[in-house]
Amino acid sequence: MQPQDYSARTAYRPPKRLYARLNRLIGVPLARLGWTPSDVVSLEVRGRSSGRTRSTPVVLARYEGATYVVSLAGEAQWVRNVRADGGRAVLRRRKPVEVILEELPVAERAPILAAYLHQSARRGGDDAAAGQARNYFGLAGTATLEDFAAIADRYPVFRVRRLA
Repeated sequence: MQPQDYSARTAYRPPKRLYARLNRLIGVPLARLGWTPSDVVSLEVRGRSSGRTRSTPVVLARYEGATYVVSLAGEAQWVRNVRADGGRAVLRRRKPVEVILEELPVAERAPILAAYLHQSARRGGDDAAAGQARNYFGLAGTATLEDFAAIADRYPVFRVRRLA
């Protein structure tokens, strides 16, 4: 099975049908239960049309002491739902944590995107990171911060703020 390719230069890059199904049937339950790597959680947000809770597994990126969520798919449904609900969401890994997701301006996204990729390298090694740089961002494994800045407009990034 080929990895999901999110490198297209379009506003929204939908997941392959198989990946979407696997995320819904396996990814969300495993993330909720905490049976995934520690940086993978279930993001729950109210649907902007239906009002029902929608869940998707996401990888948390850490950079300079803060936590972020990156949308590899671009203008995904969960991104639109978060925006419509004023940033309110729940991150679930065993226990629900109410958060506000604050979208970063494009000019501030590049270092977060780079941190997201470097986090993958720590988990999977340099070869895996090179493949992820290509499949996630359409970049070489040796991408610079300037390379990430050039594509940052296609990848919404949100800072996670815990609610008390």
